[in-house]
Amino acid sequence: MKFNLKELEKCNLCPRRCNVNRLNGEIGYCKAGNKVKIAKACLHYFEEPCLSDEDGAGTIFFTGCNLSCKFCQNYKISQNDLGREIDVEELASIMLKLQDEGANNIDLVTGFMYIPQIIEAIKLAKKEGLTIPIVYNSSGYELVESLKLLEGFIDIYLPDFKYYYDELARNLSNAENYFKIAKSAIKEMMRQIPYEEYDENGIMKKGVIIRHLVLPNHIQNSKQILKWIKKNLKEDVKLSIMAQYFPTYKAIEEGDINRKLTSEEFNDIENFVYNLNFKNGYIQYLEENEEQYVPNFEE
Repeated sequence: MKFNLKELEKCNLCPRRCNVNRLNGEIGYCKAGNKVKIAKACLHYFEEPCLSDEDGAGTIFFTGCNLSCKFCQNYKISQNDLGREIDVEELASIMLKLQDEGANNIDLVTGFMYIPQIIEAIKLAKKEGLTIPIVYNSSGYELVESLKLLEGFIDIYLPDFKYYYDELARNLSNAENYFKIAKSAIKEMMRQIPYEEYDENGIMKKGVIIRHLVLPNHIQNSKQILKWIKKNLKEDVKLSIMAQYFPTYKAIEEGDINRKLTSEEFNDIENFVYNLNFKNGYIQYLEENEEQYVPNFEE
């Protein structure tokens, strides 16, 4: 599939299908305009071990999002429009600079609204010597037809799988049909990259890692997600179960999510994962006394 920038005249890149004319300055739900906007690009050491390791992931945080998560830890970027506009050439240059700094990969965080520009930047960067893997770090709220545009350009997909229950998705992220959309998106990602590949140091070069953030008071949501994955995806699917949740942004005012996980909740999910016989991936330690996001992973 090919995408012409002219199609941004009626932007339907994501499930919101805003149909706005971004080339003419109109802004849709994600707040993206006609230029790429990024908040930060840096070596990031807190992705999964097979992505970050000691050298770090070359992470590019894109401004905007098509979700409105009340608990978003990056809300200044996703909701408050923090960032600066750049062109495709600068985006390619940033990728090359991160490679020069020793990054294990280029980690594109929430970049769905800039898929056409990202593809052009990857092409340009590869012409100039980019060789490290490209990671597509996603909320999971993606259209299959948009993901197909990325086929051949992405080496590693890193989607969230947030919600099983639609009511929960609507309440916490203002997202309709999240489960139906996310499960289709993840299946497409796994179709594109059906196997895992690592270098001699255990750094992932190809693959899909499905992330799930466990929310307080919503353990059943997590269990339903895990049961669906076990039943519907390949036996050796790679998971990343995250316990890093802490109340921030609007979550502070939400009665059911205005606290961190308890050890009982965490242990319940940990046991559930092992009882389902998942064998590939990570479970994040629960840091009950930490005030900030300081993830530690256990393989």
